[in-house]
Amino acid sequence: MNTISLNLFLFYGVFIILLLIAGFYCILATINLIRILLGLELITKAVTLAIIVVGYITGNIALAQSLVIIVIVIEVFVIAVAAAIIIRIYKLTDSLDVRNIRSLKG
Repeated sequence: MNTISLNLFLFYGVFIILLLIAGFYCILATINLIRILLGLELITKAVTLAIIVVGYITGNIALAQSLVIIVIVIEVFVIAVAAAIIIRIYKLTDSLDVRNIRSLKG
């Protein structure tokens, strides 16, 4: 690994870790369902960036791109289903508060 790759890995590694921390903070520290969904988005963006950086450093950029496409497809599906569930919860409870989910029956 040459110094350019090492510097690139360190720079993007710090950025990836910050994205992961921000995503986990959004998920754990809030009671709003939309913010939880945004935290999930931040985590998936950090994962895609990590895959691209590792693929570039190892020289397997084609493999990394194909893995990122798979991750993006799965991410879109998960976010669409989660958004539909959040919309349905909002229609039933008139709130986006996580604590109101326990009052749902059935």
